Amino acid sequence: MSSKPETKLNVGLEGKTITDDNIDHFENLAESFETDPHLERKVLWKLDLLLMPLMSLLFLFLFLDRANIGNARVAGLQKAIHATDYQYQLALMTTYIPYILIEFVSNFALKAIGPRFMLPGLCVLWGLVTTLQCLVQNYTGLVICRFFLGLCEGGLFPGFILYLSFFYKRQEMQKRIGCIYGAASLSGAFSGLLAAAIVKLNGVGGIAGWRYIFLLEGVVTIAFGFLVMLVLPNSPSHVLWFKPEEAQFATQRLIAEANVKESPRIRMEAVKSTFHEPHVLSMSVIAFCNGLVIAGLSYFTPSIVQAMGYGPTQTQLLSVPPYACAFVLTMVAAWHADKYGRRGLTALATLIFALVGCILNLCSGSVGTRYTAQCFLVASIYSTAPSLLTWVPNNTATYGRRATAVAIVFVTSNSAGVAAMWLYPTKTAPRYLLANKVNLAALCLEMACLVGQIVLLKRLNKAKKERREELLRPVAHLTHDEQMEVLGDHHPDFKYVL
Repeated sequence: MSSKPETKLNVGLEGKTITDDNIDHFENLAESFETDPHLERKVLWKLDLLLMPLMSLLFLFLFLDRANIGNARVAGLQKAIHATDYQYQLALMTTYIPYILIEFVSNFALKAIGPRFMLPGLCVLWGLVTTLQCLVQNYTGLVICRFFLGLCEGGLFPGFILYLSFFYKRQEMQKRIGCIYGAASLSGAFSGLLAAAIVKLNGVGGIAGWRYIFLLEGVVTIAFGFLVMLVLPNSPSHVLWFKPEEAQFATQRLIAEANVKESPRIRMEAVKSTFHEPHVLSMSVIAFCNGLVIAGLSYFTPSIVQAMGYGPTQTQLLSVPPYACAFVLTMVAAWHADKYGRRGLTALATLIFALVGCILNLCSGSVGTRYTAQCFLVASIYSTAPSLLTWVPNNTATYGRRATAVAIVFVTSNSAGVAAMWLYPTKTAPRYLLANKVNLAALCLEMACLVGQIVLLKRLNKAKKERREELLRPVAHLTHDEQMEVLGDHHPDFKYVL
């Protein structure tokens, strides 16, 4: 008679709950841990029920408040503050400067402050800045607001990637990131629908419609940030509706997967070594290319659609379908990548649609073809992002290296955002050939680097298997956990995800 697998605990651990304070007292948890499929499903279900709605909405508001300036522009912002096209693009670029400056600091602050207060706290702050944009009277005021918006938003993206790694195994992350990023892509759809409805308030109380876009969306963001602060857990041991044994199991299974108990201490040697890792540098190039395309599309889709000859309200509504397509394709790509454990191949497959979109834009000037191309581009580039976002933390071990790698990739991606703001000058409308040519070149380079990354990771996995004794010889005197802390993802027991 068969029985279900039991969850076995270390000697001396029975009856005790693993918390952030006492985890250092328990050694070699991975060696004596056997999973319980029923309990694992229950734990994951409870985590998903709590984290997925909160993080999805958090990112929906992030994208909404970052890109609603495009809707406000269509509704009259640029004309009202007497800004030239050059000044408008400069204001957009200003958003990315603090993004680049804050990435590294925010990743290490996450562990010190704790995600429960830091992530929703950032939400409250950027919601406040979004709200204050409704008071802008001139170009200078807009630039100041965009700088502080970037400063407040910059820590969320890399912090969120690290945060999910506190709760989920490597092979479980993309499906969750896909769901969250899919919800974020819907912000483009909601932004258009909301803007179309909000601008009808134009003139009410003597306030312009574009000001209402910032005012109403910003106030809702602030309220949501305070709500999240009440319930967001710092770690599995802080999930309110976990029973003690569930919190303990949730922590143990992550330690067992990594085959290491990660130290809360951050080794500067590990941080420095990340900067010359080939697979991290390769991901930086990939992220730059992807960020270049996605930043331009997120800010300029309303302008691109308006240049096809539509009025303000039609433009807001026609900005919706491309992001609805992005949501569907993102869900499909995330499911496929997690099921088969193929981040690189999934990213390559989704990028094909973007390639087709660029080619259509360059080859045809008809409105129908250009709108179809826009749907392909937006859907493709948004659905590719979760594969890339998941790949980075999947292939870096220990918190210090992981935080550094994620920060490096986001810095390069946001640097691309600075360049993207200059690809869509009004004088190149309606076809925006400059942007399409640059996007096509970036996509080709990104796809080539993806192929190279897959080949590189295969070779690294093979080399670690063949050189196991050689790699472990300098750290043979250390315990397994200490070896992992020193070697990180170079340890033979750590397999890179393809």
